[in-house]
Amino acid sequence: MGEPAPSLRWGIEQRLEFIEFRLFWEGGINRSDITSFFGVSVPQASKDLSHYQEIAPENMRYDRSLKRYFASDRFNPRFLQPDATRYLTQLNSIARGALTAAETWLSEVPDFAAVPLPRRNIDPAILKRVLSCVREGRALEIRYQSLSASRPKPQWRWITPHAFGFDGMRWHTRAFCHIDWQFKDFLLPRILDVKEDAPPEAKPTDDRTWIETTEVVLKPHPALTEDQQKVVAADFGMKKGMLHVRVKLAMLYYFLKRLGLDFEEHEQDPQHQHIVLADPESVRVSLARAQYKTESVSIQQ
Repeated sequence: MGEPAPSLRWGIEQRLEFIEFRLFWEGGINRSDITSFFGVSVPQASKDLSHYQEIAPENMRYDRSLKRYFASDRFNPRFLQPDATRYLTQLNSIARGALTAAETWLSEVPDFAAVPLPRRNIDPAILKRVLSCVREGRALEIRYQSLSASRPKPQWRWITPHAFGFDGMRWHTRAFCHIDWQFKDFLLPRILDVKEDAPPEAKPTDDRTWIETTEVVLKPHPALTEDQQKVVAADFGMKKGMLHVRVKLAMLYYFLKRLGLDFEEHEQDPQHQHIVLADPESVRVSLARAQYKTESVSIQQ
């Protein structure tokens, strides 16, 4: 990154960042890229390009024959923090159907593929009601289908939702259950219907497992060769062979499951399980503490 960009109105700065995104990732940009994406006039697009040249005169050059601006050899971002994850996330959004290519900042989408995952069906009307209750601090009566053997049929129940969680595959709302009298995770696709809202039975600050975090330390599988451990460490951005991750107690189970960390990962084939827990006992304690806090929650009346 070069010197900080001057303060600009958000709309203008976004277009200047867009210019820089195209220059960095695709090597060039023209006026039509700006007019088609932002819906601005041709004169405005020309003004944006000229403005960018005034701020970063060494970052791009104009090819009159191609009528296109290209990134120069001395390109130095002023508005954009180059981020591979941000670029690849846009590709993944296209693959998942969350965005069309035209809705991303990409003009030249490379050939790519992503592992297809079944799309979980969440009723937008139900999500809207849950969102409203989270924002307003209200309880909500929901018709929920649990997969518990003790509740084989859909059941009307009251919850007080206060947050949302994603385990890498599924979205849930974190809520106080008025039946079990504890904070639990309710999968959004299993909320079949909603009725009225009411005053809450708990406050977000009562959910200590959501508020409290724990540190999980990861390291390369010790059975890997020294060179393999180095590349795994680099892959995960480890420092001195360790990666320290802060995780909410309420999300710890999902975190471990997602990464295949079951306290026996040291015994697994290192070619398939590349990372292990550096301090499994401390994680066991955190899991036990999360369970204890959930079961012993005390709500202030």
